Amino acid sequence: MRVALFLTCVNDTLYPGTGKAVVRLLRRLGHDVEFPSGQTCCGQMHLNTGYRRQALPLVKGFAETFEPYDAVVTPSASCGAMVRDWHPRLAPRSAGVASRVYELSEFLVDVLGVTDVGAYFPHRVAYHPTCHSLRMLRVGDRPLRLLREVRGIDLAELPDAAECCGFGGTFALKNPEVSAAMCADKVTAVRGTRAEALCAADNSCLMHIGGALTRTRAGVRTVHLAEILAATEEDPL
Repeated sequence: MRVALFLTCVNDTLYPGTGKAVVRLLRRLGHDVEFPSGQTCCGQMHLNTGYRRQALPLVKGFAETFEPYDAVVTPSASCGAMVRDWHPRLAPRSAGVASRVYELSEFLVDVLGVTDVGAYFPHRVAYHPTCHSLRMLRVGDRPLRLLREVRGIDLAELPDAAECCGFGGTFALKNPEVSAAMCADKVTAVRGTRAEALCAADNSCLMHIGGALTRTRAGVRTVHLAEILAATEEDPL
């Protein structure tokens, strides 16, 4: 199976370690991963702000770049949802490629058929199910099934976990007061778990929540699901 990594703009620019964690994890499971250099933005930002026509070349470029691959894995449920849900609507010929795009937990559980990936993370962790993963990709409990198999982890239940953190991409920019209030509620819930780390499948949401956790000196760090799953006793995070 020929596998490609779709890293996404946010990860490429701000969180390259997440992409490295995906590659390290999949290689440990016996799968080589290619990084097509022609990949660019999926077009979600353009579409969400009303620039549908400007998003179309990005959609077509995505399909051309990833056409040769049997599976495309992304550490972003947000961008994964954009590709799977919107790309076929904007460019019907891209449907075939879009159907082969998987958020990391989907790829591990549904395609590779594994939940125990040999990870080790001896910390108390709360999991935040991001909106796109929960409502658009419908990943369900796949991330939690993977986290429960991590050795040493103390998985805390996050109150009102399904509530949005308030980021929503451009929503946070257009509605800053509402966004901040939603984030404050999420931070209160996170602090109540006494977790050492907050985990999610989207660094964009972790960036938003993490900023508030830092400003309030909560003592809780944010960590992407991929980084926990890639951590081992020999190579701890």
